[in-house]
Amino acid sequence: MTQPELPAPPDDARLGVELTPQGARFALWAPRASRVELALLARDHSQTNLDLTVSAGGVWSVLAPGVEPGQLYGYRVHGRWSPQTGQRFNPARLLLDPYARAITSGVDYAGPIHDHTSESNYLPDPTDSSMAVPLSVVVADTPPPIPLAATVDPSRRVILETHLRGYTWHHPRVPEHLRGTYAGLSYPALIDHLKSIGVTTVELLPVHHFVSEPFLVRAGLSNYWGYNTLGYFAPHAAYAAAGTMGEQVDEFKAMVSQFHQAGLEVFLDVVYNHTGEGNHEGPTLSFRGIDHAGYYRLTDDLHNDYDVTGCGNSVDTSQPGVLRLVLDSLRYWTTHMGVDGFRFDLAPTLIRDRQHAIDQDHPFKRALRQDPVLSQVTVIAEPWDIGPDGYQLGAWGEGWGEWNGRFRDCLRDYWRGASGGVQELATRLSGSPDLFEQGHRPTTASINLVTAHDGFTLRDLVSYNTKHNQANRESNRDGSNDNRSWNCGVEGETDDRAVLALRQRQVRNFLTSLVLSHGTPMLTAGDEMGRTQGGNNNAYCQDSPISWSSWDPESTWPELIDFTSDLISLRQAHPALRPSGFLHRDEVLDAQGEGLGRPDLAWLNGYDGEMKTSDWHDPGRHLLGMYCSTAGEAFLTWFHSGPDPIGITLPGQPWGQSYHVLLHTGEDDELPSAGFSLLPGHNLVLPGRTVVVMRAEAPEQATQPPTDAVD
Repeated sequence: MTQPELPAPPDDARLGVELTPQGARFALWAPRASRVELALLARDHSQTNLDLTVSAGGVWSVLAPGVEPGQLYGYRVHGRWSPQTGQRFNPARLLLDPYARAITSGVDYAGPIHDHTSESNYLPDPTDSSMAVPLSVVVADTPPPIPLAATVDPSRRVILETHLRGYTWHHPRVPEHLRGTYAGLSYPALIDHLKSIGVTTVELLPVHHFVSEPFLVRAGLSNYWGYNTLGYFAPHAAYAAAGTMGEQVDEFKAMVSQFHQAGLEVFLDVVYNHTGEGNHEGPTLSFRGIDHAGYYRLTDDLHNDYDVTGCGNSVDTSQPGVLRLVLDSLRYWTTHMGVDGFRFDLAPTLIRDRQHAIDQDHPFKRALRQDPVLSQVTVIAEPWDIGPDGYQLGAWGEGWGEWNGRFRDCLRDYWRGASGGVQELATRLSGSPDLFEQGHRPTTASINLVTAHDGFTLRDLVSYNTKHNQANRESNRDGSNDNRSWNCGVEGETDDRAVLALRQRQVRNFLTSLVLSHGTPMLTAGDEMGRTQGGNNNAYCQDSPISWSSWDPESTWPELIDFTSDLISLRQAHPALRPSGFLHRDEVLDAQGEGLGRPDLAWLNGYDGEMKTSDWHDPGRHLLGMYCSTAGEAFLTWFHSGPDPIGITLPGQPWGQSYHVLLHTGEDDELPSAGFSLLPGHNLVLPGRTVVVMRAEAPEQATQPPTDAVD
């Protein structure tokens, strides 16, 4: 059976709620409904219902006199009850407005929230759901947040991915009543910390209003991460300190203004690929009750959801009304809420056609390119979902950033000693040109990461060989088994000083490799101070100390904060360490266009100059020197993942006249200080498992180009 192609709402249709001097105009896209009622609710849940009138494109609307901001409302949508054709209209279900700008609360999972009775074979349940479901709130337009005074240069962008609640819940300098809220995250103490470590961009885990899955609620847990959206226009109500009757909108805007005044970008992790209604057995809270086959991809029988997300349902952007919803939501968060960029969770789901196949020229991507508002914001893809051909890393094209999973895996393997040489390391350090160079893309298209919300923290990556997810109550079956981690000899926390020193060294190695790689570095909040989740690599359901960031110096590694700050400062101060374009060992030119005899990028072997073919194909090689140069500066960074010290010989002309160690990941007394000049030919011993960043005093005039290039 073919999924129906539904009419598109007219371009001039104003969906959602529009306040006018005559009252509020409500509009809903429900093209297969036979009747739509607007339910206006008082605080005691008494209702006044008004019928809407249908017009072109399946848009139902009504003008409700006397409605003011703060009015609670929902919809009752009538139509055919035919689960076998994707039509599950049940007016006993009070439904959220997909365009609601504020939503009151969560769900009573013990209430009548399913559209059919549990004891039947899909017979509709006539019990009213209004006491068990969240309500939509009418919100007045208010001024948008203060904009950024200056845009962030993409080559300088350093992203911090953070959970809004968890990052502030234990912060001692955030007032207790503001912890875990929009106001708490933008409190001066937090902004001071973000500025001190040098990040430019705060990427928030989902803040669209979300709900928990029923199975989590039954287990006494909750959806902590927020990847279970129920309202694509509404800030999550539980993150508001001031109230949930529209106050969450103003509080979110105030947070964005505070970040912008500090020069920080705000990105949102957005989940347009599925909703919080789950699969066809899940609750009916909004979209399913408006049109099951209209909003969701269904299997050929039009009864079950076609799931390419692993979350029960998949939003169907091949339907024009659904695509309109996503684009309207993005415009709203950009123009009204001041957001500067978006990271799209499971992005391939958004570019599947009517046959569920990937289309890299999907109307969604075309709209983002052509829209005068959305074409100006930063867009980042999580470039995979679990459906056919769902792994789309490197395929998103000009204008897109992409989470680089191959960077993550390569760096993890390299520093645990499982890389089999350094060939891929060089590719990842130089911006992954194999993935991103085609199509006029810059190095910044590669969003480089070692950790993220999903998986081990950086401290746990060097403390656990296996996951420890028992607190999730799934007998440790959930979460990935492919962690590519190494516990440094002891599983879990330890008092062994040698093991602790090695773990902290490894964390510094990861941070340095991440920040000094070409591309856009993304850190996970808390990694800059040694946050642990006790080995839990799937803490999505842990709104608990497992997930919350600790700011206690007794339980963290606070010395990492200064190291992270120094590292990011080094990157920001030197354009040679953060090129926007891909480098190909081209000769560096001076201001007059004369060659200076040295390349912009080269790879050194540590004994006689540039890497040879035999060096590249040596599976036991752990050492790689990365030389980066512009007309004004040059740097030589040594990456050594071997466990034992190794001697290197510093190269002569044209690489440098002398060298100074600027930063390293070893102990303070293991390498010369920054004030000590090292000359070409000097034999330097690199400690095991260490990164060393050197400034090369490069000749200001032309010298003989190197002849020891790759053979």
